[in-house]
Amino acid sequence: MTRSNGLHQPVLVLNASYEPINVCAARRALVLVLKGVASTLEQSQRFVASERARLPLPSVIRLLEYRRIPHQSRALTRKNILLRDRYTCQYCLKSVPAGELTMDHVLPRSRGGASSWENLVACCIPCNNHKGSRTPDEAGMRLARLPRPFTLHTSRHLMRLLGHSDDQWRKYLFY
Repeated sequence: MTRSNGLHQPVLVLNASYEPINVCAARRALVLVLKGVASTLEQSQRFVASERARLPLPSVIRLLEYRRIPHQSRALTRKNILLRDRYTCQYCLKSVPAGELTMDHVLPRSRGGASSWENLVACCIPCNNHKGSRTPDEAGMRLARLPRPFTLHTSRHLMRLLGHSDDQWRKYLFY
């Protein structure tokens, strides 16, 4: 039996056409498989156990019915900003755990800066404290890259990055 963190490991979700469409937690993937909505294509080395059963956690699942995925924008959330910025401070380029990152408004809110994809970046606490309520230029800091909305391209790129750490994903991600 694995610890509960095994239920949070990423699982690649494929449409019925084998097109990669999402990444979800192993817990969600297991629910989809048990409900008969998806089938497991690849299994991880981890298991979840109950009193009566021991089930391998999926690594790749495929939806059994094709789902049309409309072009939609991602919700502006802390998690999505961190994903877009790859859990990396956009000023000093340090990769740190999510709990050690803040959201920085490039143009500070005190100066009318909006909470938008184009104005929010992941930022470590020391850099955020140094920048304060100044612009990056005023603080003598430079952004690694300009913040942009989360797009389908961003999402696919993140799936490929995650796929580099999981050999089972590679054959489903087109490089």
